[in-house]
Amino acid sequence: MISARSWSDARQVWDHHLMHHTPRPCSVIVGLGSHDLRVADAAAGFHLRGLAPVIVFTGSTSPTTRELMPRGEAVHYRERAVELGVPESAVLVEAEARNTGENVRFSRALLEEAGVDVSSVLLVSKPYEERRAYATARKLWPGVEIVSASSPMTFEEYVASIGDDRMVIDMLVGALQRLLVYPARGFMTEQPVPEAVAGAYERLVGAGFTSRLIR
Repeated sequence: MISARSWSDARQVWDHHLMHHTPRPCSVIVGLGSHDLRVADAAAGFHLRGLAPVIVFTGSTSPTTRELMPRGEAVHYRERAVELGVPESAVLVEAEARNTGENVRFSRALLEEAGVDVSSVLLVSKPYEERRAYATARKLWPGVEIVSASSPMTFEEYVASIGDDRMVIDMLVGALQRLLVYPARGFMTEQPVPEAVAGAYERLVGAGFTSRLIR
């Protein structure tokens, strides 16, 4: 049973992960691979609204996606986008990346190889990965404007859609830990964490939501 305190803390951490950027026209859309096809849905929607002429889907497989997406996250994302009406010619696939840093670096290299001039990126991820994705891209793709986006949904809607309350909170906690420790490792830019959010994170760790923490 998850306590009311933990639910409140998780909601606060969720809110911090959201960048609250307004999607706008960019040079390219980059959709970060994961288990969640709604990333592909959102990227396709932004393209169909005319926000970018090209989409890059990036991602190999992971332990959580190997059975769900056996051909690779980026390949399944591309198939989904085409089903939704995106022309095949508008989608590039980067199928080797296995983490967020590789997502950014490999997508950047693919676009350079394709001769696509990039001054801004509409970076699409899961909602609770918005800030982590943004901070990673700012570190690894300097000089390019980053607009971070995801499928619009509330914390409660996301939890209900996944169907595993504890796993979602574990993921929120793990994502925040990376915001705290990865800048010192050179993986992303520093992202200030308000004292109230840091307190919520510490209480969630103390309550045992630790399965996605790195050692």
